[in-house]
Amino acid sequence: MNLPSELKYTKDHEWIKIEGSVATVGITDFAQGELGDIVYVDVDTLDDTVEEGEVFGSVEAVKTVSDLFMPLSGEVIEFNEELEDEPELVNSDPYGKGWMIKIEISDSSQISDLLDADAYKELING
Repeated sequence: MNLPSELKYTKDHEWIKIEGSVATVGITDFAQGELGDIVYVDVDTLDDTVEEGEVFGSVEAVKTVSDLFMPLSGEVIEFNEELEDEPELVNSDPYGKGWMIKIEISDSSQISDLLDADAYKELING
């Protein structure tokens, strides 16, 4: 399983790449594997400020729909529009072309609550 060490993770299986005050968010390799073939990504919070832990969208797989949870409070400033035509990018490249949103972080103190790769690995391995 692919768990890039430079990323942060949540207990809800999102990954976060922080660059200054902007964070890129997607779902982990583990999460996409559990969901199966992803057929639709819905993000209706573009330009909204969303609090940590709130739902920012959903991902639909062949067998299920799963909510996406905001890893950090902030404004959703960008949605990966490639996912509208190619939602399968979340399966094939979850940490690259399959990213979902970019947020302008409003409370950087929340970063310390995120998991590193080792802690996330422990979480999913039980």
